[in-house]
Amino acid sequence: MKKAIQFGAGNIGRGFIGGLLSNAGYHVVFADVNEAILNGINNEKEYKILVKDVECFEQTITNISAVSSISDDIIKEIEEAEIITTAVGPLVLKRIAPTIAKGIQARKNHENKNYLNIIACENAVGATAILKEEVVKALNEEEIAYMEEYIGFPNCSVDRIVPPCTNENPLDVTVENFYEWNVEEAKIKGEVPQIEGMNLVGDLIAYVERKLFTLNTGHAITAYLGYLAGYKTVDESIKDEKIATIVKAAMQESGQGLVKKHGLDLEAHYKYIDKILNRFKNPYLNDDVKRVGREPLRKLGAKDRLVNPLMTAKSYGIAVDNLIIGIGAALHYDNSEDAQSVELQQTIKDLGVKEAVKKVSGIEDEELLNAIEGAYQKLTSKQLA
Repeated sequence: MKKAIQFGAGNIGRGFIGGLLSNAGYHVVFADVNEAILNGINNEKEYKILVKDVECFEQTITNISAVSSISDDIIKEIEEAEIITTAVGPLVLKRIAPTIAKGIQARKNHENKNYLNIIACENAVGATAILKEEVVKALNEEEIAYMEEYIGFPNCSVDRIVPPCTNENPLDVTVENFYEWNVEEAKIKGEVPQIEGMNLVGDLIAYVERKLFTLNTGHAITAYLGYLAGYKTVDESIKDEKIATIVKAAMQESGQGLVKKHGLDLEAHYKYIDKILNRFKNPYLNDDVKRVGREPLRKLGAKDRLVNPLMTAKSYGIAVDNLIIGIGAALHYDNSEDAQSVELQQTIKDLGVKEAVKKVSGIEDEELLNAIEGAYQKLTSKQLA
């Protein structure tokens, strides 16, 4: 049987890409550090994906095993794999890169001339390219030459809401019905994997930014405004008309920038926005605003879901009032359990709002900085409109 390795055996790894790989006929090896999950997978050898949406149904995922991602056993698995995917979070990619490099070294040493494709399925632009850069750091020139010939590193965009839910069986995962997995076809090495649900594309950046500027932008702003207003979940937050109005307008602002940049159809994109908003309203997902809002420093980065759409739209002369409100809300995210939130709040305290935004996001435009500071101050007084 064909072998795939899924780095990250959490809810996203099991509930999205891992499930698609199993359904496509791969034996899926989940690589993680969570011993309870690893033992559960190896003992039970199956789990269920529970789709909770307008229509609810279950999928049973089989042909699976698990291995510790920090043990020597993972190297043997990499030697035998045809495809490697990740769902570890963008910040963890550099931690697994040395392990992947060791696997590539082993393949070279054993003169393995079978092709391997490695796809980082993360919420970040160019995540696979980032992973490749980290892998290269651990290889010598001959190993890099081998990698360039036999190992593909296609970028991708992924879209599925997989919230943390407590199920009777801890291996089971609750997900929404909607998903998208768009993979850069030109960078695949060897025969293209036949995986139902994997959409092969040419111009990936348009898909990446369409998702980042729509789902991720709207999701984050909903969470930050909802957290500020005292709501617990995304669906509770989006039911608030003031929040829903700001979120939709922000998504339209970012969407207008996308339309200009990539030549998209505006009407079709607005329909896509409406579809995304309906996903936020799904009460079955019980999507915690703390989960969606976590790691605010990353989300406020220049290339991420708040500042990137803002700067893109502004570059085309598009009004960005509601995206600015979203950034103002993100600056208020004060969660003592989130290290990045703690750091953000300390930075604001030490430097003030404008200098903190400069440091975190790289924004230098004085007009924008003043507007963000103004939005931040208004939100302090609980004005969400």
